[in-house]
Amino acid sequence: MDSSSGGASSENAVDQRKRKRMISNRDSARRSRARKQKHLDDLVAQVAELREDNSRILAGLNAAAQNFAGVESENAVLRAQMAELSHRLRSLEEILGFLGGGDLGVAFAAAPAYGMSELAVFGGGGGLWNCSSQPIMMGAAPADPGFLY
Repeated sequence: MDSSSGGASSENAVDQRKRKRMISNRDSARRSRARKQKHLDDLVAQVAELREDNSRILAGLNAAAQNFAGVESENAVLRAQMAELSHRLRSLEEILGFLGGGDLGVAFAAAPAYGMSELAVFGGGGGLWNCSSQPIMMGAAPADPGFLY
């Protein structure tokens, strides 16, 4: 009997070790699944955060692009105005060149709201340039077509 009780006790010890190992493996697998789930949850949260960051960056990029387009458009308008004003300046300098020496003083009055500039000549003696009674240019057509100047 001794041998049978010794065999049963060793069999019992083996079964107990198997049960312990099985329980330990289950706990280890449960911890591993929990770690994997936590890692997955962290990755999902990181994806959501990165998507929000991307949305904010994209909104900022769109705003910057709109601002750039507005500034670019304004620059085009300013360049066109600069070209027009440079052309006017060259024309006025040419007129001054024709007027030549003497003690003529020349004043320029610009009316940018109407896109017009006006040359007013003052001072300097009489002669040909003192023609205040004659119009330099006609502003508008007369109401009466039979009107003679």
